Amino acid sequence: MNQELQKKIGQLFMVGFDALEVNEGITRLIQQQKVGGIILFRRNMQTPGQVATLCRHLQEINAQVSDVPLLIALDQEGGMVMRIEQGVTPIPAAMAFQAAGSIQDCEALNHISGNEMRQIGINMFLAPVLDVNNNQQNPIIGVRAYGEEPESVIKYGMAAMRGLQSAGMIATAKHFPGHGDTSTDTHYAMSLVPHDKERLHAVELAPFKAAIAQGVNAIMTTHLAFPAIEPDITVPATLSKAVLTDLLRDEMGFKGVIISDCLEMAAIFEGVGVARGAVATLQAGADIVLISHQETRQQAAIEAVVQAVEQGSISIERINDALQRVSQLKTINAVSEWRSTPTRPEGLRKPEALALARKLQNAALLVQGNFRPLDVGLPVTLITVEVRSRSEVDEVVMVRNKEARSSMLPALLEAGISVREYMLSAEASEEEVVNAIAFAEGAQQIVLQTYNAMFVKGQQRLLAAIPHDKLWVVAGRLPYDLDLAPMAQGRLASYGCRPAALEPIVEKLLSA
Repeated sequence: MNQELQKKIGQLFMVGFDALEVNEGITRLIQQQKVGGIILFRRNMQTPGQVATLCRHLQEINAQVSDVPLLIALDQEGGMVMRIEQGVTPIPAAMAFQAAGSIQDCEALNHISGNEMRQIGINMFLAPVLDVNNNQQNPIIGVRAYGEEPESVIKYGMAAMRGLQSAGMIATAKHFPGHGDTSTDTHYAMSLVPHDKERLHAVELAPFKAAIAQGVNAIMTTHLAFPAIEPDITVPATLSKAVLTDLLRDEMGFKGVIISDCLEMAAIFEGVGVARGAVATLQAGADIVLISHQETRQQAAIEAVVQAVEQGSISIERINDALQRVSQLKTINAVSEWRSTPTRPEGLRKPEALALARKLQNAALLVQGNFRPLDVGLPVTLITVEVRSRSEVDEVVMVRNKEARSSMLPALLEAGISVREYMLSAEASEEEVVNAIAFAEGAQQIVLQTYNAMFVKGQQRLLAAIPHDKLWVVAGRLPYDLDLAPMAQGRLASYGCRPAALEPIVEKLLSA
């Protein structure tokens, strides 16, 4: 194998692995395949110190075989999509920023987040999300979007981008050309956005145009089909030259790095497959191929690209073109100056940062319709719907190797309230729903914390079965859940169910 070609192609891959420390698999990929980027998930992260050590070790292993540092990226969007929470400033979900209404605070808190991540060795955010959440049936975007109109997404999305980049972080706008108006999760299937070009330019593409104008570093693709741009509806945007080259490069003038979304998502994996997908996305115009999980697929994809170049189906000019952009991206200080990153990060969770995060989360509190507080003299029956199965968006939170719960129970107990709690999974099986209804039987005050109930029949049955004159509903993620219980005594949302988002909810429930 041509070693020079191997080095070039390796630089165009970003891969993930499943460990808290450097393992044999990721070492092979760095030292043998010369991969240029690493993506981290919760499975790789516990504390800031541990992450800093991990990132330093990854860079040191890479330095043994390359003078070009690694990109180390993560989806630290805020809200429910935060790969590390312990020891860092909590960041609200994107939609919470829009609800809070301060563009300046959005920029400031994203700057804080970018600075904290840079201190622990991260140099690339796979954020901000610039999708317009104009379809409430969208199961994957929702609160990850800065709003339901392009104007809101542009205002807050650009503020987030400025904040990250001013902290020296690489910002990645996603998911191009727009994942907002779909009712399908591309982790599990492919779908399409049926709108004509005029509508796409006015809505879906508008935030990306703004990001390009303001100098966004990178743009991530989506695995949706856009027939107005790519006539073949079996070809998702990630694999479409019409989308990535003709539209994004030539028409919209983007000169930065294009990175694919993960090719192990079902829209690609169950279609052309990961290896063929890697070849196709580079042919279409991508510069970085993202494969987040399995080493066998990562190795096969790299080998497929090498073969494609050797056989002439990908030109060496296309490889060199992508490599030039990736190399330019790596001149950013957060990447090139990795040796100066402290191994013991300090200055995280500063009091002023925590105060700003709390201010924003409080301002984002949504109280829908009539509201009356709980009677603090009466016991509360708490029913908590929680995420128990991992997905790319909804990760089970682990703290010190134990599952961390997203429950109001600790805060209610601390306030001196008599509470009993029943927990059920987000899937809300029939048995769980029956048990929850029985648990709430005869209760004087029932607080039900949902999680995307608008998509789950079991949660909807539970909401319908509880007497609404004794019910308070807390939307644990999508605020649209509140519409399912119009006569409840209180309907509240703060665009997430992590502790920072639940604090203002509990305060409001107990307000005199």
